[in-house]
Amino acid sequence: MLRVAFRWGFRLGLLVLMAFVLAQLWFALHIAYWVKFDPGPTAFMRARLEVMRGKNSEAQLRYQFVPYTRISSSLKRAMIAAEDARFLEHRGFDWEGIKQAWERNRRERAIVAGGSTITQQLAKNLFFSGKRTWWRKGQEAIVTVMLEAMLSKQRILELYLNVIEWADGVFGAEAAARYHYGRSEEHTSELQSHHD
Repeated sequence: MLRVAFRWGFRLGLLVLMAFVLAQLWFALHIAYWVKFDPGPTAFMRARLEVMRGKNSEAQLRYQFVPYTRISSSLKRAMIAAEDARFLEHRGFDWEGIKQAWERNRRERAIVAGGSTITQQLAKNLFFSGKRTWWRKGQEAIVTVMLEAMLSKQRILELYLNVIEWADGVFGAEAAARYHYGRSEEHTSELQSHHD
């Protein structure tokens, strides 16, 4: 009886391991594709659209991917400064930032700060809906490692600036420039450089 239970436990463990490996392969293949090709609507975008359509059945996302060279250098610098000052130095995790966020949250006795990097936020936006679960945070960490291993920092920043939400249902720098300023990101950056 014990031998049969052990055998079934072993088989179940093997199935779980195989499912885990296949899931990682699925993530890795998507990231490998994005080395050269741009993503369409992400998991986070689809989740936001579902929420928006719950309020308005006609709701649409605003999203247009633009290449890195068409995104303002000022915007790139500003996002790194605001979101992840050590972006160019770390390999996906800012351990000092995580430590500071942990200490601040402990002092405040509430979650008031996060230590997520640009790469971690990109992992969340590409693959996950935004629901907070322990398995999602673990998988997000694995995807973060994959992103850093397979993509350049420039490509990570390019993807990030193209898929983050800038306003309700407005995703990416191009859609944000059109939504907020009525101009493309390229023309907005030209205007900005004339004012500098």
